[in-house]
Amino acid sequence: MIPIHKMIRGLETQGVVSKTHSPFNSPIWPVHKSDGEWRVTVDYCALNEVTPPLSAAVPDMLELQYELESKAAKWYATIDIANKFFSIPLAAECRPQFSFTWRGVKYTWNRLPQGWKHSPTGCHGLIQPALEKGEALEHLQYIDEIIVVGNTAMEVFEKGEKIIQILLKAGFAIN
Repeated sequence: MIPIHKMIRGLETQGVVSKTHSPFNSPIWPVHKSDGEWRVTVDYCALNEVTPPLSAAVPDMLELQYELESKAAKWYATIDIANKFFSIPLAAECRPQFSFTWRGVKYTWNRLPQGWKHSPTGCHGLIQPALEKGEALEHLQYIDEIIVVGNTAMEVFEKGEKIIQILLKAGFAIN
């Protein structure tokens, strides 16, 4: 579990998490990624149960798949916005609810955590207006992933370049 310890230290150094004395606590849920790295997530099932619902701005995955198939495009590309959740600050008064413990030390998130039911909606809702304001060419969005479609590789490349420039201008980092 040394990778988790290093990740939490790194998140603390970056200001994404900080030590706390919150009365709340949720269990840590490390996820082993396909590239061999680890992702620090927390099991917020209990918090999610008592969190009031929002009308989600995130498209339904089946609707998105149907829309993608209906375009009958020959070429596709995805643009991944880097660490978007961790770039969205949590209000100070909300932070105690997001605490977790690792190796006897209690931490809380200062940025939007993965695992909370409204994190995807918040993330999606910040990216969508930037794309609309920048007059992004035809694309599909699912949280922090942008799907670019076209009939030729060059068309997808050109659309993708324009969308990347819009995102960079709006302050987003791209993976």
